Amino acid sequence: MIAPANLPDDAPHLLVVDDDRRIRDLLSRFLNSEGYRVSTADTAADARGKLKSLSFDLIVLDVMMPGENGFDFAQSLRGTSQVPILMLTARDAAESRIKGLEMGADDYLSKPFEPRELSLRIASILKRTQPAVPPPPAEQVSFGPFIYHLGRGELRKGDEVIRLTDREREMLRILAATPGETVSRMALAGNGGSVSERAVDVQVNRLRRKIERNPADPLFVQTVRGIGYRLVIAT
Repeated sequence: MIAPANLPDDAPHLLVVDDDRRIRDLLSRFLNSEGYRVSTADTAADARGKLKSLSFDLIVLDVMMPGENGFDFAQSLRGTSQVPILMLTARDAAESRIKGLEMGADDYLSKPFEPRELSLRIASILKRTQPAVPPPPAEQVSFGPFIYHLGRGELRKGDEVIRLTDREREMLRILAATPGETVSRMALAGNGGSVSERAVDVQVNRLRRKIERNPADPLFVQTVRGIGYRLVIAT
């Protein structure tokens, strides 16, 4: 069963594997209502077929199935995939839960269970296993009384726009993209490194004269000896 078309394309896609049609249908409807796209399978073999053609974010897997049971299927699946698995079983014994985890399950839920608990456990697993989304790059960086807008290449001190040459603007953009991190002279040279390291040092000194109170003892654009420079966010 596939989720309704009104769910977003990036909604997590779940595979529910259970030999009981009633449970499959109930879980599918409930998880759809929780915002998940859902496919179902009634056997391990059926699940394998769907895994060959579809990508899933998590598998809800029943243990007690005819033929290949959930334990064996999870163990086999772990040989080729790290897709998260939440196991369902009527067994409540500790040894069964331990066995499920040993076979590669990420979590274990005993029947009967509250649907809301299932949804919360799924959300928790997805949160742990999904790669973190990097924050969008900053549009501007503040250091001391200055604000540099990366997109516009504009440096301001209050209402005053500080005039920069194209090279100064580009070097400040590179430094401001990763504030606090060291940037090599080669990276600051631009044009494939065609500008000499000495020329970079000269241009950095010119930039310092525009933004540093004491260019000989810089607070913002600091030298990293033998490597390059870094932009220090200081107030």
